[in-house]
Formats: sequence, C-alpha cells, structure tokens
Amino acid sequence: MSLFKKSGTSGTNRWQSWPMLILYIFAAIIVFLILFARGDWFIPLVEKQASAALGRKVTIEHLHLRPWRTTSLEVEGLRIAQPDAFKDRKNDFVSIKDILVSFDVWRYLTGHGKELPLIRIDTPRADLASKADGTANYQFSDSSKPAPKDEKPFDPSSLPKIGDLIVSDGKINVALAKPKADMEVAIATSDPRQDGDRDILIKAQGRYDNAPITAQVKAGSLKDLTHETRPYPIEARIDNGPTRVDLKGVVKDPLHFKGTDLLLHFSGPDMALLYGLTGIPIPHTPPFDVKGQLAYSAEMIRFSNFAGRMGNSDIGGTIAVSPRDKPPYVDARLHSKNVDLADLGGFIGTKPGKAEDKAQAQRGKFLPADPINIPKLNAVNAHLVYHGDHIQNKNTPFDNINADVIIDHGAIDIKRLSYAIGSGELFLKGTLKPAGSKQFAANIAVDAKSLPLGKLLQGLGGKDSEGRMGGHAKLSARGNSIASLLGNGDGGVSLVIDRGGEITALLPNLLGLKLGSALLSALGLPEKTDLKCFVADLPLNNGVLSTRAFLLQTDDTRTLGGGTINLRSEKLDYHVTTRSTSFSILSLPGKVNITGSLRAPSVLPGAEIIGRAAATAALAAAFPPALVLPTIQFGVGKGSQCEQALNDVSIHPASGAAPSLGKKQVRPNVKAPQHKRPDSAEKVHQVWMKRLETQHKATR
Repeated sequence: MSLFKKSGTSGTNRWQSWPMLILYIFAAIIVFLILFARGDWFIPLVEKQASAALGRKVTIEHLHLRPWRTTSLEVEGLRIAQPDAFKDRKNDFVSIKDILVSFDVWRYLTGHGKELPLIRIDTPRADLASKADGTANYQFSDSSKPAPKDEKPFDPSSLPKIGDLIVSDGKINVALAKPKADMEVAIATSDPRQDGDRDILIKAQGRYDNAPITAQVKAGSLKDLTHETRPYPIEARIDNGPTRVDLKGVVKDPLHFKGTDLLLHFSGPDMALLYGLTGIPIPHTPPFDVKGQLAYSAEMIRFSNFAGRMGNSDIGGTIAVSPRDKPPYVDARLHSKNVDLADLGGFIGTKPGKAEDKAQAQRGKFLPADPINIPKLNAVNAHLVYHGDHIQNKNTPFDNINADVIIDHGAIDIKRLSYAIGSGELFLKGTLKPAGSKQFAANIAVDAKSLPLGKLLQGLGGKDSEGRMGGHAKLSARGNSIASLLGNGDGGVSLVIDRGGEITALLPNLLGLKLGSALLSALGLPEKTDLKCFVADLPLNNGVLSTRAFLLQTDDTRTLGGGTINLRSEKLDYHVTTRSTSFSILSLPGKVNITGSLRAPSVLPGAEIIGRAAATAALAAAFPPALVLPTIQFGVGKGSQCEQALNDVSIHPASGAAPSLGKKQVRPNVKAPQHKRPDSAEKVHQVWMKRLETQHKATR
C-alpha cells in the first residue's frame, strides 16, 4: 500500500502528491545543509557573484554559516583584488583576516525590522588610490550610464539596527593624486564604555597637500551613528603642516542631517594653507587663531559667530558655503574692531605685513612687479563683505575700511573698497576679469573725496595742515601685477590740493623723501613756504603719463610743469619752472629737469638757470650787488592761472571725473604783488653767491 494513499483515493490524486513529496525532500536537504553542511561548499558561488558585482576578483578561504534564531556568517581570508586600471598597486584593494556578521532572523520574521547584533572585523586592510585624471579604485559605478529613472534616494531608515561593532588592527593606505595625499590610516574600536558601546578611533599619519599630516579622531559607536534621538559625539584634531584644526561636539541624527553643536578651532601661520583641508581658496594672511560654531546640512555648511586674531587684527563673522553648487558658493560676512592694514595685504595682492619685496628692490624697480596674489578664483563663487571699525596702523591715515567684493567664475567685481580719512573718503571700485595667460583685464576707478591733508600728513610723519585734497584716477589695462597694469594702462589722474600747508612738509611726504627734497632744493623755495593751490591733470596713454596741467602756487611763486612719466620703463622726463609773483630776490627763474628712474630720480637745473647763473656771477664780480636786481622777474599774477587750471580740470579732466573737495571749494588765496623794500646790498650778495655755489655743485 502506498504510504500516501488513503482509502477512496483515486490514482490521479495519488500522482498529484508526488510534487509535494519532492518539495518536502528538497526543503529537508536545504535544512540539512544549513545545519550540518560546510559553508565552504558555497564559496565558488559567493566568489562568482561578488566578483561580478564589484568588477574585480574576490576570493574567500573559508565560509562558516551558523543558523539559529540569530544566524551568523563568518568569512575567513577575504581578498578583493585591485581593478584592472590599478594592477600596479602592490596590495589588494581590500583584505580581511576574519569578519563575522550576525543577523537576528526571529526579529525580522516577526516584523520588528532588521538588526545586526554583532559585527566583528579582524585585521582589515585597504589600499585606496586615485589618479590625476580623477579615476579611483574605490569607484564601482559606471558613470557613463544614466541612473535609472525609478531610482529612489537613499533612505537612512532602511539601514539595519547595529548592535556591537568590534574592529581590531585596521589599516588603510591612502594615495590620492589631486590632494597630494599619501598616508596610513589606523582604525579600531575602543574598549566597551559604561553603556557597553565602543567608540570608533581613527589615527592618520603621512602627507597631505604637500605637507606632513597627523590626525586623531574619536567618534561615537556605530549604534550612536544610526540612532535617531541620541546625539553622535565627535572629537578630532588635525595637524597639517603648521596648520591645526580642532573639532569637538555632537551631531544630531547625522544620517538625516538634523543639525550640529560643534566647536571648530583653526590656527596656523597662513589661512591660504587651509585650501587643502577646506577646498576654499583664501588669500595669504599673517598668523591666525579663530574659533566658532560649525553647523551643516546637505545644502549648507556654516561657520558662524567665529572670533579670533589674524596678525595684529581681530577678526570675526560668519562664513556660509553651499557645497552642492558647482563651483561651491561662499558667502562671507566679516568684521574687525581693530585692524592693521598690513594684515590685509594678501586680499589686495601683496604679501601680508611686508612693505616691500627685497627682490623688487634689488631689481631697482619702484612699482611692484610680482604677480598679483589672487587665489584659485575658479574654485568658488563668492560674496565677501568686510568692515573694519578702526585702523590702528600708525603709518596710515585711515580711520576705517569697508569692502564689498563679488567673485563670479574667476572674475572679481569690487563693488566697494573704501577708507574713511577724517571727514573725507578714499573710494575704489572696478573689475578684474581673466584675460588668458594668467592676466587680468582691469577697469578700476579711484576717488579721493575731500581728504583732509592734516590727517594724510600725520600718517606720513609730516606736519599738520588745514588743506584738503580731491582727486580721481581711472585705469583700463591688462596685466598680472601693479607694474604691468600701470605700464600698459590707459586712463588718467586728476588731482587738486587747496591750502596744503608748508611745502617743505608736503612734497617730501607725497613725492618721497629723495625726490621731494631734491625738487625743493632745485626750486629754491623758502623753508616756510605755504602751498596755496596745486593742480595736476595727467592723461595716461599706453603706460605713459603726459601733462595737460601742472601748477603749484604759493604766496610768492608759481611753478608750472610739463613732460612725461613712463610707467612701463619707470623713466622720468619732466621739467618744472618757477616764477616769482612778488618782489623776491630769492626766486630765480628757470627750468629744472627731473630725469632718471622713479626709484632714483635726478633733479638738475636747466640751461636757462645755468646761463643766468654764469652771467650773474660775472656781473657780481664787476659791479655792486645792487646791479643783480634786474635779473629778477617780478610777477604780476593774481591767481588767474590757478583759477584757470581749476576750471580746466573741472570741465575736461584727464581722468574722466572732476576732483572733489566736498563742500569746501578751492579759492586760491594768492597775495597780490607787493614791491617790498630790498634788503641791504651785502645781504643780497651773500644770499646770491650761496645760491650760485649750490647750483654749480649740482651741475658738476
């Protein structure tokens, strides 16, 4: 009798029971294999499937499967080879001596979700590498294939609940071409905490961004990482060359990016060195030390309410970065209560805290020829707003500083760069756009509005003055340094000074000690001479300043100038002529030539002075000193030339904009000619001979 046949069962029903019998037998075999078979039987199947999925060869020495309510899978001798493009690497992509993963089957079958009570990894090794073209051995997806249309975004809730993670003696070799990284990273878990969880410990040592790097990170357990309500603690210190970064705090539900409470501390000799760590280009700065709150989300990284020092200046504010934008967008709102302008040198293209480049001085050049120090502008788009309440550098006359600058795909738009100087303002705006070969197309305008000369001269070490200065300068050029921009530029300079104070204090400070003092000596102006009016209107054409108007007027003299200043070759070809506007034997008419280089100009009397000096010396030898008086030209001007020059520079300025002195307008206050009684003949002779001796020495 058939085992499966019952009374009254037809033959047809008897044959329908055979498929069920086969199914029962197959299920029994599976259960038997799971309970008693060796896991090594499944190695070929697992290796084949894993190799196909990862795109590289996968081998396993032993496989152990222990089924029960909590099933565990243990893999011994796991090795994942390098992909074909990285066959030259000495080590495997990944190798693990032993890895065990347990899975709570009963919890899953009863609908309580997925849970991995234990993950134990012994002696894991990895070798991560990337090339300069961007290919990396840790890339598994084929970027050339479009993503499936129905692909859903990653859902953190789909991750299993993690129990205990134990990692021992883990090491990762990292060799990344673009960040110039070559380091070894050690990973392990700590001994159990009081709550039984283990912290994740990471140590790194090697080189990053062409500098030594060491890093220590202590983070919460893997259970903390996937916990929705428990803050995830993190503490890190990174030393990259001389730069140090400290981070401490908690992340709220990091898988969902629900916020952070992190204190970030940066310190080092130069903020430009932070580029490798942050990816944000920052100009060179003096030593810095700042700390603030770090918050992040998928859309925004924010370093807020930070404060600290940068050189001799305090610095604070907020920096926000939108990492998803290409390139990333940076919005920086910064301020300082007390700022030393030398600390901001890197933001205007010079070296912070350095007044003059030694190499430049050795070349004998006056204008800075070093390339403008502008960081990797194409790396980010940015908007920078900066305000400095008080400028404390004693060598500058500025009271405060305001800047508003936009960087858009490599182009710089200076919306505003201004300095308050007493009741006046120095204002700059313009653009710098990439023009190939690391050059910029520059369009810059500078306005000096009603600047108090007393404030300017105090900053330059000069004497006080009640005068005011107004001016405008415009430059359109291509270049990569101050020297090349000026040497190729077009535009002009228009400048007006009203009641400038003592010329002996003004010229050496405005023109430089050597040039100003030499010019004063050649002009022969008395030491206490007050400047009443100065007008300069100088067009700039292809790097050469020419003269449309140059007038310097005092109570008793009027000096006119003409010639050119070649900013490309830094050569002077200029002359000035002084005439007396009153009866003064101390004003000898004639031309003074100013030639040579901007750094070392030569100031010599012209042919007219030399000729008159020789003739006067002959007369002085044969006749009484009183006969010298006819050589003096008496001036009859009433200030009309100054008024005319002011009118011209206001109507047709070479710079394109008329100089402004604010509410206080220029009113030339020139004395009418006065016929003063001459000094005694003996005094006239003494003064005259001293003048001639000085001029003869200058012409030897």
